[in-house]
Amino acid sequence: MTDLMPVPGSERYNSRPPEMDELAQSVAPSLKLHHLQQDQESVDPLTYEVVRHRIWSITDEMGQTLKRMSGSPGVTEANDFGFAICDELGQEVQVGTYNTGLVASTDLAVYWTLRNHADNPGIEPGDMFLNNDPWVGGGLHQNDATILAPLFWEGELFAWTTASCHLIDVGGPKPGSANLAATDVFSEALPTPPTKVVRDGIIQSDVLGMFTRRSRMPALVELDVRAEIGANRVGHQRLTKLIERYGPATVKAVMKRMMDDAEGRLRNRLSSIPDGDWRATTFIEQSVIGDRDLHKITLHLTKTGDHLTFDFTGTDPQSGMINSPYAGMRAGVVFAMLPVLAGDIPWAAGGIMRCFDLISDEGTINNATFPAAIGWAPISAGWATSNVVAECLGKMLDTAPELRSRVQSVCTGAYDIATLAGIDQRGAPSVGIMFDTMAGGFGALPHRDGTDTGGILPIAMGRAPDVEMSEFLGPYLFLWRREETDSGGAGQFRGGVSISSCLIPHGTPMPMGGSFSGNGKARPDASGLAGGYPGGVQTDLIVRGGDVGSLLAGGTIPQTVEEIGGSVEVIPNRLETVIMLDDVIIIHPSGGGGYGDPILRDPQLVADDVRNRKVSRAAAESLYGVMIDDNGQVNAVATESARIEIRRQRGADQPDIPLRGADETGHTGHDHLNASLTVTTVSGVATLTCRQCGTALGSSEAALADNAKVHELAVRQVTPEAPVPSNYVDIDTMFRALVCPCCGTYFETSVVPTSSVEAVT
Repeated sequence: MTDLMPVPGSERYNSRPPEMDELAQSVAPSLKLHHLQQDQESVDPLTYEVVRHRIWSITDEMGQTLKRMSGSPGVTEANDFGFAICDELGQEVQVGTYNTGLVASTDLAVYWTLRNHADNPGIEPGDMFLNNDPWVGGGLHQNDATILAPLFWEGELFAWTTASCHLIDVGGPKPGSANLAATDVFSEALPTPPTKVVRDGIIQSDVLGMFTRRSRMPALVELDVRAEIGANRVGHQRLTKLIERYGPATVKAVMKRMMDDAEGRLRNRLSSIPDGDWRATTFIEQSVIGDRDLHKITLHLTKTGDHLTFDFTGTDPQSGMINSPYAGMRAGVVFAMLPVLAGDIPWAAGGIMRCFDLISDEGTINNATFPAAIGWAPISAGWATSNVVAECLGKMLDTAPELRSRVQSVCTGAYDIATLAGIDQRGAPSVGIMFDTMAGGFGALPHRDGTDTGGILPIAMGRAPDVEMSEFLGPYLFLWRREETDSGGAGQFRGGVSISSCLIPHGTPMPMGGSFSGNGKARPDASGLAGGYPGGVQTDLIVRGGDVGSLLAGGTIPQTVEEIGGSVEVIPNRLETVIMLDDVIIIHPSGGGGYGDPILRDPQLVADDVRNRKVSRAAAESLYGVMIDDNGQVNAVATESARIEIRRQRGADQPDIPLRGADETGHTGHDHLNASLTVTTVSGVATLTCRQCGTALGSSEAALADNAKVHELAVRQVTPEAPVPSNYVDIDTMFRALVCPCCGTYFETSVVPTSSVEAVT
């Protein structure tokens, strides 16, 4: 039976877990909830599929309505928005495939509203609530505004619809609303808990006016809020017709079963994976302007039976402006879990989220308590959380051969955000976010390279805007937007390369304010798997006082930093500055991590990458050990010698022993750990074994750490886009790998502070 088939006996999954019963009992008696009666007959398969697909179609129509009504590039161009249909208690029945992090916060906002507003001011037919308080939920930072809309049937609360999107500016001391110098939320945009903005179907102009008054772009913010209201109205109209046709009991039964089926399918998948636990650690650089530290997020993932536990104990305390509240930590899990583990399971998130627990200390950078600064939560702590979750899920799935096609190294390790504010070419105020980072590199898989400039994991439908549209909407001129050589992590399968964009102010009469925020500059944070190397670092530059005007007047479009002239300023992780009219901005996010040891890669694939400018010739030699002649052909003899020398430098006792390669090991079943490690039986004991040469390494992870060699290199030796940590932080880092002592194959890799004594796990 495939995972796409209905799950027999799914009734064993409780459509209303105990915490939902507690929530229902806490709601004020004045609010009548629509409940599915216990004696409700099960829905026949045909009706179930018809209604289920109609609910999916309604959800999608809500998203299309929001996108068509909005005027924000983040929505219309980059797809940074979300929407959902929930049951009467807020459990998500169907969600959109856009910003998946919003899925992890929408239900929380409904729970809060039911607990706190059912009696006063009341939840009535025709009401809608506006919310941008990340501690409540509904969004991940203050710029994520959500409209929550209760749907009633015959006087009972039947369901909720929601719509969320990133608003360009919701107030605060800085354009774009994220203050990079903030140390608490009082230095940022004001968060607003759910407030009734529509009463009995009528928009409350005082509430909407109070909200838009804060913004530097009030007309655009009001348009987006009205678009969210419109999306909810469409959802209500379509759901009402569905209930009228099939009856409330049938529609509610389908909604409950959708969640049950999603839960059942995911639990079936988890049950097929060997129990175990996996760990990953990452770091956020520069928590605030002036900071020079690394801030740790660590994860211990445990899989037992059909359940996952994500334990973030050991994560550093909240600091500066990189924090996210609980909703952001939950979003980091969902960012990775939905596409990687549940990509072919209908996203009835209310069922999927029953399959895992979260453990975390409050007051940490991904579970920050009020009044921490959280203005960039989704692209700082939330994103970093998704990196460690993706890494651990990749390791877990790699142990189940039938699920290895789902394994993926970490994608673009951080969102490289640049906000430019000033006067546009039409003389109007302008606040623009560069969404080019949407064209990041995807992580490599065990059977193929990561997709080049393929997108970002958190926004499944995200896309980089058309250059022409960006230039039309804002006062910019792009000199280039292109894929960058060597930005993908090296591996048996290469990580996807990422984009770089170069632009200048254009058509504006005055200098612009520039705000830059990103991670993975001092160290690469798109981790590789199974011995793969991390993706390249993020690099942003300002070229001050360039001569672009003269070059363009002479018919030359510069293609390199050197051609631009002027002085180069390296942008730190957090920077607020002035962009002069002759300055040039270069934005370059990281690529995806690699999978498997690079010396296992087919030399011809490396030669193809060099020809296609995905990999430089120098990187082909130093990282892959592939020697290419002047005609672009592989020199097989020189390549064999180079790879033996690489293995010798790693400390291999037998660097010339033949390696089995990717498809010659013949291992099947639950003995597989990754491309280089397996479990065999030695004298009746399950033993960790090198897949490439057969060397026994012990019966446990501790034994592996004791018996494998540790190989350490400067990060610049594995990342051609070499970082200079001192440009960003005062803590140096190194590349560390566990190596087979016999053949020199890498088992696992990581980038850690030089002071770290922890083994790679």
